[in-house]
Amino acid sequence: MIVGLRNPVAKLFFYGILVVWGISVLYPLFWTLLDALKNNEQFFRNAPWALPEFPLLWSNFSYVWSNYNFGTYFINSLVVTAGSTGLGLILSAMTAYVLARYKFRGSNMLYLLYISSMMIPFVLALIPLFFLMNSMHLINTKLGLIVVYASSLLAFGIFVLVGFFKSLPKELEEAAIVDGTSYFGTFFRVMLPLSQPGLITLAIINVLNIWNEYIVGTILVNDPLQYTLPVEIGVMRAEMQYRTEWGPLFAALLITIVPVLFMYIIFQRRIASGITAGAVK
Repeated sequence: MIVGLRNPVAKLFFYGILVVWGISVLYPLFWTLLDALKNNEQFFRNAPWALPEFPLLWSNFSYVWSNYNFGTYFINSLVVTAGSTGLGLILSAMTAYVLARYKFRGSNMLYLLYISSMMIPFVLALIPLFFLMNSMHLINTKLGLIVVYASSLLAFGIFVLVGFFKSLPKELEEAAIVDGTSYFGTFFRVMLPLSQPGLITLAIINVLNIWNEYIVGTILVNDPLQYTLPVEIGVMRAEMQYRTEWGPLFAALLITIVPVLFMYIIFQRRIASGITAGAVK
């Protein structure tokens, strides 16, 4: 039982707050779905928050998928998100392991340097980042987005994983080395699997950030075939200057929201356990 909730009145008040919070989160999603089932006539004839009329226009989803080429943008977002999350996880894990388990001159300073970089707004680096990626011929490429997203999440990943590696018993490394395992083998076969709760938590947070990222994708990509979902929704809205197709627009938003929503529902227990697993040694 949660401390301080033995009193029935306090428990009722606490769960009441949770119910209100849950409704405030689900309410926008509910009306997004309802608005995705309307046509423009219903938007202008009735109030925007009115219920959709029958028959419900489920065809708005197929219309967006085909007419706005959403299948291509969905695959682009999937490739960029998976690639940058995987690359970011392995780089963060390797760096955090060295900083947590090996002490060398300047290790603490290097760790503080990584952490302090989190305080610098990423938007300040957009202009030099554009020229750097242009000189490397990575503009309008998925690889360019993957590299940028993975590097931007490196500091936070190190911050999260250092605590996990510090909490693991040192005897595990010593036993692996006695058995003849190399340093790389110790990391990949012993230490990395044991840090799975932290890796899963970090992966989910990174996926949410990358899947919904808009600014970097807009600056580094101007080829329509390389757009990700958030960029395409912005372009889609800009193209509707004189006649906005509200139903398809809300359908596009829902297509973007649903994958990460289901992922969060599936892994919510792992997120909670992962956040606290490395908190104590």
